Amino acid sequence: MDFEQNSNQSGSTGPQPSGPIPGAALSGPTIGPTRTGGGWKIFWGIVLALSVMANIALLFMRMGVVALFATGKRDLFTEEVIQAGPRGNKIVIIKVQGIIDGFQAKNVYRQLKRVREDRRVKGLIISVNSPGGTISGSDRIYNEIRKYRDEAGKPVVAFMQGVAASGGYYTSVACDKIVAEQTTITGSIGVIFGHFVLQQLLEEKLGIQPVIITSGPKKGWPSMFKPFEQEQQQYVQDRLINPAFERFVQVVADGRPSLNVSDVKELADGGIYGAIEAEEKELIDEVGYLDKAIERVLELAKIEKAQVVEYRRPFSLAGFLTLRSKNILKFDRATLYELSTPQLLYLWTGY
Repeated sequence: MDFEQNSNQSGSTGPQPSGPIPGAALSGPTIGPTRTGGGWKIFWGIVLALSVMANIALLFMRMGVVALFATGKRDLFTEEVIQAGPRGNKIVIIKVQGIIDGFQAKNVYRQLKRVREDRRVKGLIISVNSPGGTISGSDRIYNEIRKYRDEAGKPVVAFMQGVAASGGYYTSVACDKIVAEQTTITGSIGVIFGHFVLQQLLEEKLGIQPVIITSGPKKGWPSMFKPFEQEQQQYVQDRLINPAFERFVQVVADGRPSLNVSDVKELADGGIYGAIEAEEKELIDEVGYLDKAIERVLELAKIEKAQVVEYRRPFSLAGFLTLRSKNILKFDRATLYELSTPQLLYLWTGY
């Protein structure tokens, strides 16, 4: 009985005191404030912010690199040393290669601009390997070389390789001296005219009748849609070919002091000459290789040694795409105009 009474007393579920029990805080375990992890949040926030900033900077750097390779700096050239020598004396090689056109004339102009900015340059070598090309492109290169000679007063030597005919020879006579390799083909002093006549193809084969209205009878001469008659041939001869030919002859006479206009006209039958024959006819000064051309520049510049360099254009995505695009057939109004317009050229067509 006593045990049951004691159990009932200890398991009593009667009302509990609502207030704090004195001394209870002292008898139970102490519970501290809950940690919220605020320090770690700040740390990882800083790391995240730095990561975002680094990625943004990297993105802009990539955009800059892409822009640099896509556009390229137009007047940017690198120098490749061809022959070692004192850097205070420099000879620069500028190349004229392939068909001469407006693009190549602009490239020569940019290189000459770079040369003018370098006071260490003591002379130039114009390395020519070209059968010629457009009249305007050839004349522009010739004019830029003569202009440099007059303004800078520094020697310029032409060095012919492979083929330096027609417009290639035209640009060479702008130099003080001409050196040609043993196997060089040069000469071809003259003008060539090219023209398509499609009248028969269009009218008889395709049934197409072109309609052309002009303000005068000569406005449409020569036309690819009409026969190229004798009167038109004489017109082209008088208005185009003869003036361009006379210009070529005068340029050669001016560039070769040992030849006068009459001498040049005797050689200007459009024929080509090998290097040995060209030297005999005084179209060039001597037969030799690059070392000979370098010797002539040193001699004219009155210096003993020099560093010989060649300008190279660094790779650019734009230049690569432009080169590739030339191989893709395009047919638009500009292409049609180019194909239908008569071509008057300083060009050796045997190239």
